[in-house]
Amino acid sequence: MAECCSKPSVCGFHHVALRAADFDASIKFYTEVLGFRSGTTWGEVNGRAIMLDGGNGNFIEVFAGGTPGPKPEGALLHLALNADDVDGTFARARDAGHPSSWSPPPSTSTPSPSRCPSASPSSRARTGR
Repeated sequence: MAECCSKPSVCGFHHVALRAADFDASIKFYTEVLGFRSGTTWGEVNGRAIMLDGGNGNFIEVFAGGTPGPKPEGALLHLALNADDVDGTFARARDAGHPSSWSPPPSTSTPSPSRCPSASPSSRARTGR
């Protein structure tokens, strides 16, 4: 287990996901005004999405297909955290009475957005993208 956590635990923030009513204007705002870098993209039309890199391992994930106006569920789709032991952390949450319809992806030697790549602070910021 990495030194960032003494037991299966969260090692930091990775990204928040938002749905945008105007996808292109949102991307322009985050990249041209706030300085985020465009990352991985996928999908088409209202199924489009992009990971915007704010640096230091922090991302905003923007999905197309939003609608204008207030949202009963709020604007935040999800919050993703890094963990040095995703399986252990997930099991701890489940065992504490917090069920989920999601399950952690299989462990790999390649760092993923939901796994701390190593113990050093500088390398924890890398996401393997």
